[in-house]
Amino acid sequence: RIGVPLKVERGQRVFPESDRSMDVVDALVDECRKVGCRFVRGTVKELLIEEDCVKGVSTAEGKDYLADAVLVCTGGKSYPATGSTGDGYALARQAGHTVTKLKPSLVPIVTNESYCTDMMGLSLKNVVLTVSDKNNSKITYSELGEMLFTHFGVSGPLVLSASSHMKQLGSGRKYRLAIDLKPALDEQKLEARILRDLTEQSNRDFEKIVAGLVPHSMVGVVLDKLGIPGELKAHSVTREQRHALVEILKKFPVSVTGPRPVREAIVTSGGIKVGEVQPATMESKKVRGLYFAGEVLDVDAYTGGFNLQIA
Repeated sequence: RIGVPLKVERGQRVFPESDRSMDVVDALVDECRKVGCRFVRGTVKELLIEEDCVKGVSTAEGKDYLADAVLVCTGGKSYPATGSTGDGYALARQAGHTVTKLKPSLVPIVTNESYCTDMMGLSLKNVVLTVSDKNNSKITYSELGEMLFTHFGVSGPLVLSASSHMKQLGSGRKYRLAIDLKPALDEQKLEARILRDLTEQSNRDFEKIVAGLVPHSMVGVVLDKLGIPGELKAHSVTREQRHALVEILKKFPVSVTGPRPVREAIVTSGGIKVGEVQPATMESKKVRGLYFAGEVLDVDAYTGGFNLQIA
């Protein structure tokens, strides 16, 4: 409505048509100016509170600003380059609020395997990523989408969403990732296709057969995982080797070491306890005239505009 055309992508994720987040910022700032807001730059040191009622703020620059209401919307600890360095939590604690444990959410994942580094820059589209708990093999997340291999492990929309389901990520609890590289084919149909390729190209190297199934930078990794020499002729591939190829294509394994630091997360999980805030007005239940909004609160959601909608 204020001049940012939007588009809806898979999973009901909403983004600006321009793919520029600054268009959202600029539109909000322009709207503030239109309705008469005045911008003052400075660092708030503390809240001015008298008899459980907010009176304004005091800044590190030595100025007091008096006000009937103060809204703390400082963000979390993610993306510190934008100014979200956790200042809001200190202000909330000053007002007597509880701040729950802070953790990275929607965060890239560090992995054990060196082959993720070997495939750095490879983007996978239309794959299914499944997360399971190593302790009980329970599946905690499974979704179709896009992901990316990086110098430290894995990232991309699927991985960011998956990370929010790994509730004890970074606490020592172990998770296992499995990538279905061929979600459109079940194991039986995939094996039939591989058998056809092996039969029709019986004198070709096995490496060439694999190259027809996975991206170029994955070929060597798949062969290493299978323990099969790339120069093996297609007609010499055994049934067991064929089954092993199907298994790796349907459940390509990645072991999770932990999350990247909170400063690299899209959002911060944890924050001001929501039970201490009036849900209808966002006013503090402890200090009159004090309000909270956005990521400084203990709320977080998927990537794709959901956290902006919460804010």
